Amino acid sequence: MSGGVVAEGLVKRFGSFTALAGVDFSVEEGTVVGLLGPNGAGKTTTIRILTTLLRPDGGRAAVAGYDVARSPQLVRAVIGLTGQYAAVDDDLSGRENLVLVGRLSRMAKRAASERAAVLLSAFSLVEASDRLLRTYSGGMRRRLDLAASLMVAPPVLFLDEPTTGLDPRSRLQLWDVIHGLRAQGTTIVLTTQYLEEADQLTDRISVIDGGLVIAEGTADELKAAVGGDVLDLKLADRARTADAAATLAKAFGVPEDELTVDAELGSVLVPVSGAAALIEAVRALDAAHVPVADIGLRRPSLDDVFLSLTGHVADERPEMAAPSARRRSMMGA
Repeated sequence: MSGGVVAEGLVKRFGSFTALAGVDFSVEEGTVVGLLGPNGAGKTTTIRILTTLLRPDGGRAAVAGYDVARSPQLVRAVIGLTGQYAAVDDDLSGRENLVLVGRLSRMAKRAASERAAVLLSAFSLVEASDRLLRTYSGGMRRRLDLAASLMVAPPVLFLDEPTTGLDPRSRLQLWDVIHGLRAQGTTIVLTTQYLEEADQLTDRISVIDGGLVIAEGTADELKAAVGGDVLDLKLADRARTADAAATLAKAFGVPEDELTVDAELGSVLVPVSGAAALIEAVRALDAAHVPVADIGLRRPSLDDVFLSLTGHVADERPEMAAPSARRRSMMGA
């Protein structure tokens, strides 16, 4: 774990508001761990503590074996950080920004220029490389900011919602870069509220809600914890959503509060087991004269995991209260 990241009981308060209420997680050297949660859950506060930008009010953390509170300069020497907002200079070109970052990190001028060229190509910025930053679009600035964080190829990299503001093509390019860094042995802590991103990129996931880690495991372990298959129902008449939910709850012996019901969309999700559930559901709904637009079975997604654990979807801001779900390790609970 000497090259990894450890957080133990991290607490951070801002006045009367507790942003972190005892965050625990660890990142093995050379792996990618995702901190998954909605806006306001505590992800960025955790990253700011781990990168020495904030001091915790309680608990401890270490990066690559260095205590973040006792040895902040040593921590800064082994990390890279990309925050949620571009930290680039409008009065320099894209290439000049990257070379400057390299030179400030004590790279030789030639090495900095060569590294900048590689990253400009990786993020499709070659054609705009000699233009001033003030002429860049928001997505281009974001890509350049990501490139800047990779100039020195640090052993530990923190990416705080790195794909926010990126178009789909740029997101996929960044995913390729992250896969390449992992293959080279870089330890990466990635915060995101995009469930697909966490599914694609991470070795393990820690779900944060209300300033606590409420579950952790691999994507498959988290999905398995939700249960077996999910019956996904779309209604022809949204006004019958409650009737459909009651019918399916009775048919499968499932409490209605364990169903995911969206009256606005006219959808109902039911945890079930086996393909025969599909036939049983169709029969029950037909007997209740509930019109169906679409019905099918699918495996649980990380969306289902997040909703099951927190009671809200990943892009919603949670209420400022302790989460109802208890912290669970998918390895043993």
